[in-house]
Amino acid sequence: MVARNAEHTTMNTTPTPSAPCGSCGNDNDNSALRRGWLVATSGGWLSLGLLMRLLFPDSVLGTTLFDALATLTGGILVVPAAWSALMKLRLDMNVLMTVAVTGAWLVNEGGEAAVVVFLFALSELLESWSVGRARRAIAALLKLTPQTALVKGADGVAKEVPVADVAVGAEISVRSGSSVPLDGEVIAGESAVNQAPITGESVPVEKKPGDTVFAGTINGEGSLTVRVTKAASDSTLARIIKLVEEAEEQKAPTQRFVDKFAAIYTPAVFVVALLVALLPPLLMGGAWSEWTYRALVLLVIACPCALVIATPVSIVSGLTALARRGVLIKGGTHLEAVGKLRVLAVDKTGTITQGKPQVSSVITVGDITEEEVLRRAAAIDAHSEHPLAKAVVAAAQAKNITWSESTQYQSATGRGATAIIDGHPHFIGNHKMAHELGLCSPEIEARLTEIESKGQSLAILGHTPHEGCAGAILGILSIGDTMRPEVSNALTLLHDAGIEKVVMLSGDNQRTVDAIARVAGIDEAYGDLMPEQKIEHIRRLMAEHHFVGMIGDGVNDAPALALASVGIAMGAIGSDTAIETADMALMKDDLTRVAEAIALGRRTLRVIQFNVAFALVVKAIFLVLAFTGHTSLWLAILADTGATLLVILNALRLLGTSPFLKPEIGSKP
Repeated sequence: MVARNAEHTTMNTTPTPSAPCGSCGNDNDNSALRRGWLVATSGGWLSLGLLMRLLFPDSVLGTTLFDALATLTGGILVVPAAWSALMKLRLDMNVLMTVAVTGAWLVNEGGEAAVVVFLFALSELLESWSVGRARRAIAALLKLTPQTALVKGADGVAKEVPVADVAVGAEISVRSGSSVPLDGEVIAGESAVNQAPITGESVPVEKKPGDTVFAGTINGEGSLTVRVTKAASDSTLARIIKLVEEAEEQKAPTQRFVDKFAAIYTPAVFVVALLVALLPPLLMGGAWSEWTYRALVLLVIACPCALVIATPVSIVSGLTALARRGVLIKGGTHLEAVGKLRVLAVDKTGTITQGKPQVSSVITVGDITEEEVLRRAAAIDAHSEHPLAKAVVAAAQAKNITWSESTQYQSATGRGATAIIDGHPHFIGNHKMAHELGLCSPEIEARLTEIESKGQSLAILGHTPHEGCAGAILGILSIGDTMRPEVSNALTLLHDAGIEKVVMLSGDNQRTVDAIARVAGIDEAYGDLMPEQKIEHIRRLMAEHHFVGMIGDGVNDAPALALASVGIAMGAIGSDTAIETADMALMKDDLTRVAEAIALGRRTLRVIQFNVAFALVVKAIFLVLAFTGHTSLWLAILADTGATLLVILNALRLLGTSPFLKPEIGSKP
């Protein structure tokens, strides 16, 4: 019932000043559609040109026409960007690509130009996947809070009021199973509140008068009266939305390797060509026509088709290889950034742990068996929707234990529940309930302290004191969020892949975080963190190590995901906000995939760098030969075409799967 009510309430949303306008979203959508249409059209013309070559090899006009159309449609996405870069006195990949395509057409290699344009436009289309992430992430955040709040009037009657109109100090009613609409302080009632969306805590937190509640959290079985302490625009959730926006703006852009290279290579080629055209005639009396021609030949030979094609083919191959293994990366820039990671920050709940409570142990008191403790505990908890109660029932079902229905069930909010089992009154509850019933002995206290020191919750089963019976504790169930089975292996692989440090950042209490970190083998662990505190840790790590990844699955992780060099979302179970904000999503929720992604990212960088170096060597050889007059232009073009093919084949090796990645584990960026 709780889950259904919560789902219903989150469907109503309210706009906030930080939400982007709808027209902006439409513009982004139209831009993405236009880009996709141009890439598809360019690919279509290219395919027709290739088909024409196969069916009508003598039809030069037809193939040239299709090559030209493919180049023009793909070039629409590139040439304006190149012109814009030139106007800013900046030479990037778009300028380098434009030079390459122009040179290819000058030597009548229209087919090569069309292939280069299409592949480059396709890689840019993949890059555009991340456009609009902040807009979609904020839209997902807005779904967490209801549009209205039940405000109590002077007569005690609750009236539905838009959250934006609720004043600080007003008293609101939060019903069982509904979302908390505003930050506030509990003044009446007791209930367990699921704070996972905001703080990431793995189990609901018991709330009583004097405790703080946050907008966007989900109330459990009890009813609460809350005094509003912050307006809607100042709530914790509103701060998270603002943090996501700021993190997206502050995140340092990752520049691709070839963009950096283009900034040096392109002006160098033009300067050298200009010197070849001017210096010999001016200083040595050479013929202007001859040296101008040699300068043009030098420019044509230097046109970097192999250099340009090295990046898109490598990126597409790397993205495809990871997608096959359930890892989605939103573009080539992020893939290269993954290959540079040195430190990894991780959330706890849903990332290192399963994200749901499970019974980890059953301690019996007296002659009763574990099976009997589970049978009686499940007979009571079968009436409840509380996550801890569900964990007890699931544990009994996992052992095929059956039970008869208990009667006269009563929930004691914030403590536990009572019921009649086999004609005898029983209770199951927390430490507080056992104290109130006067059943805690020094031995029981020692056992309870041991369980709580591990950061786990507990459920105490016993006979309820009544006439003729002093009551007794029968058993203690230890309940906690269990670690994912692949975590230890994943951490080993991450260190082998070159990650120097793994740091846990969690909103859960420090005691629980420390216990999980010890078992998992995590280098550093910080608990009791709100979203803005996670951002502070990410900033510190980035200042120390430069390239920092963040893995998370909840709304509370979204700002840190947005700020980190690479944000990684646990895709299958992660919130929509986390997935939209992140640069990479693990669709299989398997942390070992992160190590594979880092290994492939490093390999992709090396392939691109090798391809560039190889193409440069070929260029340099033929540039020298052309300058000294020992080679022809056509031989140089043939060598460039061969280099391009070799670059493509080398990049396609990235499509290899796991066995291909193994040699990369242990390598450093």
